[in-house]
Amino acid sequence: MESELKLRKQSKSTKEIQKNEKPPTNQVNEQPKIPQLKYGPMPKFSGQRIFSRAVIIVAVLIYVWYYPKNGKEVILAQSGDVYTNRGVNVNCDKAYLEEIKSYSGCVPKKCGRFVMDRLVTEYEADILLWLAKRGMSLAESSGGATIMDLHSGALSYKTTFINFYKSGKDNFITPTDLLVYRTVRERIQAAIAETFGLDGTKLYLTYPTFFSKLTNKEPAHVHDEYWHVHVDKFTYESFHYTSLVYLNNYRQDFQGGRFLYLENTAKSKHNMTVEPRKGRVSFFTSGAENPHFVEKVTEGERFAITISFTCDESKKIKDLEKSLK
Repeated sequence: MESELKLRKQSKSTKEIQKNEKPPTNQVNEQPKIPQLKYGPMPKFSGQRIFSRAVIIVAVLIYVWYYPKNGKEVILAQSGDVYTNRGVNVNCDKAYLEEIKSYSGCVPKKCGRFVMDRLVTEYEADILLWLAKRGMSLAESSGGATIMDLHSGALSYKTTFINFYKSGKDNFITPTDLLVYRTVRERIQAAIAETFGLDGTKLYLTYPTFFSKLTNKEPAHVHDEYWHVHVDKFTYESFHYTSLVYLNNYRQDFQGGRFLYLENTAKSKHNMTVEPRKGRVSFFTSGAENPHFVEKVTEGERFAITISFTCDESKKIKDLEKSLK
């Protein structure tokens, strides 16, 4: 009897031990759990690595093109590129808007700065360049900026100006010059009206409209210091819209001489640069929303035309053909 009880106790103890024991883990065959992706697996396709690298390269190029290393400049228009219509809108200066509101049909729907490279042909730019060079061969400034105004006859001469109409030196202007000049002016006027949402018939050519040649000569008088920051509306009260036609090429014909917009006159955070290109037209609203300056030319000669427009009919000037009669 006692022996039977001992056997039962031993059997019970053995079963409890076996019940509490866990089988050994097979570490070789055990697989780690894979987490479930919330939105499913990432897509895969042929050439994925090459595509990813291309995307990165393009992003870097865009960043470098728009934001140079100093972080102070944005290139609005490069000389090596051709733009049909490129520009940015900026907030209109309050004083500019307040003043221009009195001219119905001439209030801009937006303010800004724009560039067009297909508005003036290379042939037209060459005709205007030859005109500028012929006129400026008669007289030029002693300093780095020579100005020729075909409407008034003003031409830089040493440290002052002469009137080439009164001096009988106006025979350098040909009928072809007049036709091209008028055609280009009309085309620019139409582009400004369309871009800013104006009635083109309410936009008038105004003074001063002139050719300029900029060089690296030391200034002989205040008119030679073209590199100072300014606002056109402050400098010329009649200005409401300003345009420039570049007649030769940055880097090829001259160094320096780029056109720079500033964010504001008090503190420049991001300058916005236009590099001159033959036939390129650059235009902008003339208020304090567009303070700007021209870099000093360091080499060569930079030729351009400034063509200005007003909304004030009392400040308009005659077309060039009529002024020569």
